[in-house]
Amino acid sequence: MFFFQRKTIFYVAQGRAIRRLVVLYHSLEDLIAENDRRYEFRSSVDSTAEQDRLQRGYVECSRVLPWIHGNLGDIEHDDSEDMLKKLKKGADAARGDDTSSLKELVAAWVNQDFRPSPLIKPNDKLLRGFSSDTCGKLLCPAEWDWSNDSVKSGIRNRTSEYIVSENSWPLFVYENYQVNGNNLEEGFLKSKLLILAFKAVFTSPSSAREAEGDGDGADILENNRRARRKSEQTKVKTCVRFALSSVSSWRAVDGDFDYEAFWNNIVDYFEDVPGPVTRRKVETLLEWWTRKIFGTNHRDDLTPEVVSRMSVNALAEQRKKLEDAAFDSE
Repeated sequence: MFFFQRKTIFYVAQGRAIRRLVVLYHSLEDLIAENDRRYEFRSSVDSTAEQDRLQRGYVECSRVLPWIHGNLGDIEHDDSEDMLKKLKKGADAARGDDTSSLKELVAAWVNQDFRPSPLIKPNDKLLRGFSSDTCGKLLCPAEWDWSNDSVKSGIRNRTSEYIVSENSWPLFVYENYQVNGNNLEEGFLKSKLLILAFKAVFTSPSSAREAEGDGDGADILENNRRARRKSEQTKVKTCVRFALSSVSSWRAVDGDFDYEAFWNNIVDYFEDVPGPVTRRKVETLLEWWTRKIFGTNHRDDLTPEVVSRMSVNALAEQRKKLEDAAFDSE
């Protein structure tokens, strides 16, 4: 019984990483099935874009949970199903915790930065979404101007001319919540809300008090590879969109807006690049996130010459001279 309880606790705890670091919507069963399909047909397999996403998800899952691939091949079918069930329980619990905490935190951040009247209530989503001028502006598709009354009215009345769907980037993903229609990549995925949300979920809520400047010194490009995982940033953007909306419970579709397709659009931006120029832009964006969240360090600048002048070495040298002087005096 004790072993069974320990195993349950382990699987549930490990499962919490899945919705945060691997996939937000797809099931583990779907990821495993796609990997098995590719293994069976080897190089002759043809794949759709969706199947490619599933396979990338499986590869990421194997990296985040390196023991899972071996377990799937070593344990009985019933035990495998039980393991996946417990992992799913942990995964869904983590997603629920994150959406719940961001619901309150996003309200606080919006109130602090925009001072809407009335203020956004932390535990109430009825006055969010497009019924709120502030949330409406942040959710408004980048190609439209929320300050235009016809745009605002069209979105709120859900007319055919102003369909809000996953095919538009919402304004809240842009730096300073401003968009350059001639260069939609300018400021893309650099908003303060995204930075705060990432810190709240992946570092700690207290670290989300400040979004300006760089992080506190841990250079993740070398020392914390976890922070470069694109799925983390994708998950945050999806959850922020949900927190700004008036939807009260987690769902895949909100009106004409498909959250799962939105998730895929962001993942594809990072992973389905058309060539080396755009790939470098993605790398530059990830490096920017690295500095914003974790800062940089200067350990490479600590050359032997520089270190020799610092107090630890200076004290050691003084102690050595003290001993040498005592020896010479004897």
